[in-house]
Amino acid sequence: MTFLAPASRARRAALPVALCAGLTAVLTACGEEPPPDPDAGTNGVGKLSATAIESKARAAAGRATAVRLSGTLVSKGGTYELNMRLSRTGAAGSVVTRTSTFELLRVEDALYLKADADFWASATDAEGGGQGDSGSEDPEGEGGSGPGDSGTGAADKLDDKYVKVPEDDPSYKQLRGFTEMNVLLGGLLELHGDVNKGDRSKIGGIRTIKVAGGPKGEGGTLDVSLEGTPYPLQFARGGGAGVVVLSDWNKAFPLTAPSKEETLDYGRQLPRTSD
Repeated sequence: MTFLAPASRARRAALPVALCAGLTAVLTACGEEPPPDPDAGTNGVGKLSATAIESKARAAAGRATAVRLSGTLVSKGGTYELNMRLSRTGAAGSVVTRTSTFELLRVEDALYLKADADFWASATDAEGGGQGDSGSEDPEGEGGSGPGDSGTGAADKLDDKYVKVPEDDPSYKQLRGFTEMNVLLGGLLELHGDVNKGDRSKIGGIRTIKVAGGPKGEGGTLDVSLEGTPYPLQFARGGGAGVVVLSDWNKAFPLTAPSKEETLDYGRQLPRTSD
């Protein structure tokens, strides 16, 4: 009988083990798919740091000529639901507050407000009715451009009509603020605190990446598009102060001043819309 040396037996035992291990590795490699690349087919912004993503989003918004802004904002105790189309030369859309609903149209510096009869009736009631004790107001106005009545009659005539807001009216600056693309975007697209990169998501079917101010987004959270130009597509203000969606970037929309038939003169100071 021939006996194998211990070393020979060890080499023969190791051979099938090595073959099995190699075969297992090959089969495993063939059966496994590599992990998907989250940046495949994107604009590559997701690979950048949080600060760089925020910077690119702000730069893209700064170059845009138009956008639709819709959502809710909480400011100074008032809650505003906005649906505004904004451009560099004007805006058109609606504003809803706790007590009122109205439309705004701005063409360059000309600002118009349109609301229903209930809005104007409430405004008249808040002012204490029609003409004051002094009788100084003339609802008819020179040339009959006013609503021609006070109280309910005036409200009915103003229903669904545009009222031009005089530039020296106290409400002009406040109402114009809802129509200023630079002002709204500049105030919204600002994250506070250390900026962190968050999860990937989708807004309106478009892939996005989040960047947040503060570890929990207490300084605001911005969703930036991973497709095409890295526009900001959603902004959540810190402290639950509202969420707005930004869409229709660079899509032009008509901006035309209303005709004379569509316009009436309110004939007095316009109501405030603080809440």
